[in-house]
Amino acid sequence: MFTTLVAVIAALVLGHLAPSLLASLRDWRWFGRYLGWLRAQLGESAGRYAVLLAIAPCVVLMGLLQWALDGRLFGLPSLLFGIIVLALCWGPRDLDRDVEAVIDAEDAAAAALAVSKLQSAGGSLREDAPGLVEATVLNALRRWFAPLFWFLLLGPLGVLLYRLLAQSSQGAQSALLSSEERRAGDWLLAVLEWPVAQLMTLSMALVGNFDTVFSAWRRAAGNRWALQLGFLAEAARASVGAELVEEAEEARLAGQVPVDERYPELRDAMSLVWRTLLLWMALLALLVIAGWVG
Repeated sequence: MFTTLVAVIAALVLGHLAPSLLASLRDWRWFGRYLGWLRAQLGESAGRYAVLLAIAPCVVLMGLLQWALDGRLFGLPSLLFGIIVLALCWGPRDLDRDVEAVIDAEDAAAAALAVSKLQSAGGSLREDAPGLVEATVLNALRRWFAPLFWFLLLGPLGVLLYRLLAQSSQGAQSALLSSEERRAGDWLLAVLEWPVAQLMTLSMALVGNFDTVFSAWRRAAGNRWALQLGFLAEAARASVGAELVEEAEEARLAGQVPVDERYPELRDAMSLVWRTLLLWMALLALLVIAGWVG
């Protein structure tokens, strides 16, 4: 727990203090070259298992390194190793910077480029407010929360497994796969993301309007055992809409003119994501303190 908490803080801080350095280090083109070489060697014989065959050696190697460092020098090597791996698998782009770039875009060309970067990890391709809210929460899932969740459960092995699978299915490397291989990768990715999306929805309900989020979650079939993530976007849109209505009503009652700003839904969606992340961090900190006390 302590390693996870420190690693997440380090990943966030490094992402803001040295964005250019981390951007160059979070370069997954090597995996694309390896995936292309492996597919050329296997030909059509791999079929839907090409993604698994590509990821398995990397994950096994990571597991061996994780096991070799475990318990050595009072856990310091494991801590440093975990921080490095999570920092590299975080992102690969900084979500809050991409959101600010959309809001601060000065012309249509800059706005289109910023929106494409915001949508780089998936989500709706629409540029309207609901589409941008959906892109924000789905990118938060794939850039922040899913890596955090699998790092918490399995350590460096888990976060590398998720990142390589996400790159294979949603990253530039997906262009190297056939439609059958991509469908298999999407299914595996959904298996890893579905529990994280459920926890994110619960967290959004706790930090926002619980009734609104819960109603949207049920309306979008979030209470069914189906590997679909539509409930997360629906819950986020509902929560953002409810908060904007509340803010406008508070301003009206106070006799104030509502603030005129660009993309208020996008700002509120990013605020919702930050509050959700802070809730997860607070729970991690409580678990660490409880472990020390116990």
